[in-house]
Amino acid sequence: MTLPSTPDPEQERKRIQRGRNIAVGLLLLGLVVLFYFITIARVGG
Repeated sequence: MTLPSTPDPEQERKRIQRGRNIAVGLLLLGLVVLFYFITIARVGG
């Protein structure tokens, strides 16, 4: 029986950073969509 290998700290850091980058990207996309609809509502109304 072999011991489970410990994750490489560099790989773990990259995985966490990638998750954060995706979260920030989705947040920015949400803000863009929100501002778009606010602009359409103000111009159209």
